[in-house]
Amino acid sequence: MNPATASPQDRLAIVPEVAETIGAGGTCQPRRRHRALAVVRVGLLVVGWLVVAVLGLVALLRLVAWDSAEPLIVLDALTPIIYLPVWVVAAGALIARRWWLVVAAVVLVVAQVAFVAPELVAAAPVPAWARHAAVVRVFDANIDKSLVFEAGYVRVIEQDRPDLITLEEFTPAALRSMAASGVLASFPYRCAAPANGATGFLIASRLRLTGCQVQTVVVGDLWAPYMVEATLWSPGGPVAVRLVHTLAPFPSSWREWSAALAAVGRSVRAGGDSRMLMVGDFNATWGNSGFVALLHDGLTDGAAARGQATDMTWPNGAVVPPFVRIDHVLTGERLAVTAIAAKPGFGSDHRYLVATVAIRQSRLRQPDCRRAPPVACPGHRDLGLCGDGHLGR
Repeated sequence: MNPATASPQDRLAIVPEVAETIGAGGTCQPRRRHRALAVVRVGLLVVGWLVVAVLGLVALLRLVAWDSAEPLIVLDALTPIIYLPVWVVAAGALIARRWWLVVAAVVLVVAQVAFVAPELVAAAPVPAWARHAAVVRVFDANIDKSLVFEAGYVRVIEQDRPDLITLEEFTPAALRSMAASGVLASFPYRCAAPANGATGFLIASRLRLTGCQVQTVVVGDLWAPYMVEATLWSPGGPVAVRLVHTLAPFPSSWREWSAALAAVGRSVRAGGDSRMLMVGDFNATWGNSGFVALLHDGLTDGAAARGQATDMTWPNGAVVPPFVRIDHVLTGERLAVTAIAAKPGFGSDHRYLVATVAIRQSRLRQPDCRRAPPVACPGHRDLGLCGDGHLGR
């Protein structure tokens, strides 16, 4: 065929080979895409093994060195969320058919489930005796070293009308502000140990309160109150009230945190736990050994018992949702939390707690308030307001 006379349809088109195209400056997009995907897959595999290795070490240290160092305390407290990346790794490895990585990740998933299961399965029905028992309504809040007792707290206290108010990080300025608000008028029995910083306390009660004492722990040069003890004379009989606030387990104070939790445990074992009401900011969760020891000593976590183990209390921020429960209401066997809720705090990084506590009737009679002596104020470097409203230093 004569190329000059051939029609366009009859002309033979010669396509250069791929090698020639590349040599002439062309590109091979499929090959580059394949290489990029391979690099991504290898990168994800490396990240997956790193996650498994790091969290595997955390789980191992939980078993052999529980809360023995400051970083472990924080990681153990975050047990419900710290292992969540492993779930993602397990799913990704299963899709990619990386079976050894699947096995390693699943082992850690099982470990996390084993760690958190006791708290999740602690839910139980309210005891039958509690339906007809006397109750005390409790309001507990860490007010975060406030110089002013926030008006929001005043409103909710006036609305909810609790029988017992317990406050942590209670400062002298907050005491003056609270007194000026008039909210204390309905709480004639008070035990206060305000302090600048994070170590102040207040217990205010509509019911008679006696035997107020502040307990301290000393580690090295640091002296820190960690608990206030008092006896509440309820319609159901005397209740041993313990208001707890341990220092946060920061690098500078984790030894004091450990010592304080250990001291709280000793007080439970020494005084008996059957009629104990222990509330406050423990800066600890079911992931921490010192807190679990309290439960082993006979106390019951009110939120877990009512099936609200995931009702977190910290932080109280609008951006980051609460992801850890470090504020608790614990009860002995003759008390039971029948209702409990964590609600947004005011000017604080903690949500506050409201709880209804049933008290099984005691044979001990309430003392005659008309003849009982006023409560002695505990020694404290700041102004103390306690007993029948008496001031002392």
